[in-house]
This record gives sequence, structure tokens and C-alpha cells, in this order.
Amino acid sequence: MGTKNGRWWLTRDSQGMVIGTSPERIYDLVSDMPRMGEWSPECQRVEWEDGATGPAEGATFVGHNRGGPAGLMKWSRRGRILVADRGREFAFVTEEGGRESTEWRYRFESAEGGTLVTESYDVKWIPAWARIVDVPTNRHRELHEAMRHTLQQLKNAAEAKDEVDRR
Repeated sequence: MGTKNGRWWLTRDSQGMVIGTSPERIYDLVSDMPRMGEWSPECQRVEWEDGATGPAEGATFVGHNRGGPAGLMKWSRRGRILVADRGREFAFVTEEGGRESTEWRYRFESAEGGTLVTESYDVKWIPAWARIVDVPTNRHRELHEAMRHTLQQLKNAAEAKDEVDRR
């Protein structure tokens, strides 16, 4: 979160976690957008659009979300894949009101014990109404916790799959 004209706005944040598997395995999980609802506490489901069937730069999708106080807020956002570099980086941008709004990025780096996965967001633009609800709903905290949850879910899935594969 940063200040702009003396007010607090949601801007950017990141979370990292070491996951005990290869960068390619984690990339394959997180870039399978229809599965995003399995990892994210906010995203309920994602559908590819315009003939897209998988992660490729320029592919488009619609994500359906739920969040806010008691999960009462529901919304859908169109998005577009920005980077689809298997085992290195996966990034997409969501739209709000026909404009690019928030970039979400996953970076994968070799680390002791597996792969350091860093999830981040960078808010490029949000409408005034969204800025107004960011502060009382503590959107920054909500997104920070959601990233930690997403990474933990990815870790659980990846490490369980690797354990099965080793048997």
C-alpha cells in the first residue's frame, strides 16, 4: 500500500514460499487457470475465452470471484496472460471497466529444498468506488492473506503429487 495525495491506496505487495518441487511443476499448476479456484480463497473459477485452451501470452479468460466481509461481494473480471514462461514466470492482468487494472505475477526460482515461488500483484488502475472500499474492508490485508493461502494450497498440491510420483 502506498500514499497518493496523502491518502492510502492499494498498490502492490508480494509473498514468497519455498515449495519442495521443481519450478516446472509449480508453473504447470498455477498456469492451469481453470484450477485457480483450487488455490485461491477469492477466485471461485476461471474459464478460458476466445478459443484459448491453455496458458499462452495473449490468451484471455474470465475469472469469477468472491470476497469482502463474509464473502458477500461477488464479481467477475476479464483477464489476459502477459507472460507464460514455463518454470520461470507466469503473469496475467485483469481488467476493470475496460482498462487494465491489476497485474498478478508468479516467479519461480531454484532454492534449497525446491522452488521459491513469489506471488505478487501490482494495481495499475482501479475505479474510485473500489478505492473507497479498499480501506474499510482492509483489502491490503485480505490480499496479503489470500496470497499466503494460495501459495500454501499450491505447496500442498505439488508436494502431495511429488510424493505419489516417488512411490
